[in-house]
Amino acid sequence: MPVSYQNIPKVYGKLGMAVKSGGPYLANSPFRCILDRIGDKWTVLIMRLLTNGPIRFNVLNKLIEGLSAKVLSRALKDLERDGLVTRTAYPTVPVTVEYDLTSLGRTLIGTLDALSDWAQMNIEAVHASQRRYDADA
Repeated sequence: MPVSYQNIPKVYGKLGMAVKSGGPYLANSPFRCILDRIGDKWTVLIMRLLTNGPIRFNVLNKLIEGLSAKVLSRALKDLERDGLVTRTAYPTVPVTVEYDLTSLGRTLIGTLDALSDWAQMNIEAVHASQRRYDADA
């Protein structure tokens, strides 16, 4: 039976009901909104560095290999807009800018740490799977 929006519940049962009723599968769901932010690799790396306290922009830029200043700037603006980090500018020449996690941002750290721990524990299995897949391709 071809799948259409109308017959999703019939084809996929309970999962189909969840999809059709919305939840995280809708484009404007809270889950998707947050996933858009924390699903970005730069966001996760920035937030994990900020767990130790305020860090200057240039220090963040040097600590995260492969991250351009433009992309860092955009990521920090997005995090600030979402209320996950604060930006503090000091009246120096040139201006010194520091970023820090907000209390809301700190609530995500346990989740990000769990993801990091999972990656550390399972990276060899992931690499082995990639090698097998690539060998068969």
